[in-house]
Amino acid sequence: ARRSELRSVSAAKVAKINRMALSAASTSTPTVTEQEEYIELDVPKPLGLKFARGNDGGAYVIENDPAAGNTDPRIQPGDKVVEISASFGEDVWPAQNFGQIMYAIRTRSGTVYLKIKRNFGDMSGLQDDSDESERTFKKERAGGNYGAGTKEIQERNYVARKEAERKRRELFDDALSKFKQGDLESALIDFENILAMEPRNYVGDNFSRVTPIYKVTQYNIACCYSMLGQIDEGLRSLESCMLCGFDNYDQIRRDKNLAALRESPKFQPTMDKYDEPVINWGAVKATFSFFNRNKEE
Repeated sequence: ARRSELRSVSAAKVAKINRMALSAASTSTPTVTEQEEYIELDVPKPLGLKFARGNDGGAYVIENDPAAGNTDPRIQPGDKVVEISASFGEDVWPAQNFGQIMYAIRTRSGTVYLKIKRNFGDMSGLQDDSDESERTFKKERAGGNYGAGTKEIQERNYVARKEAERKRRELFDDALSKFKQGDLESALIDFENILAMEPRNYVGDNFSRVTPIYKVTQYNIACCYSMLGQIDEGLRSLESCMLCGFDNYDQIRRDKNLAALRESPKFQPTMDKYDEPVINWGAVKATFSFFNRNKEE
């Protein structure tokens, strides 16, 4: 009988507790969840936006400059592209990665449709663990300390850099394979991602500020655009690769993959900025002017 009474009391207490919980839930203020906000716009090229590859591989805004091109004042650094118009037609692509976004923008004719998720200045999507590690390291060094924590940070960053370098090399090999197989669109997307994976503050043994793979990738991008008939984008990429140190000018003049670019009237002036002209047209004109003047006399 005593056990039965105890069970009854316990059951009554549980029921009372449940009623109190339900009462508290019904009177408490409901949790308000923040809804995500998006900006949708159609903008003609050139765009006044610059993008960078985020930690998740996506395309994030890093600069909104109306002086550089068309844009929307609502867009802030840290905002993320979630949809993009396809290269051609009315289709819209879900954003998959940075390279795809860059490919879509550069090959698009006419206006570019963008759906952008607003992050209101939150740049965490572009920051990695090394940023916090670097701040910790500098703080310790500024205080005259070099402890086990600093050593651990350096070792961890070294391993992370090596792993990123390995992944980048694998992606480059995949892109090159796609290029050789004629899958130029897929190769371009990979090449754009490779550019975005360039390590920050790089200084090579020859004091170059870009990695060798960056130069070759820019060159390959120029080849892809040339073969796709995208002459302006091809010339822009070709100039970028020479600007960052690619100096095999003989290859540029003979590579069959760049044939379409060489037919452009803009090709030779672009080359002359970085390499001595094969023919000094100024001297040729001066010579003709001299002989013509003598004939007239």
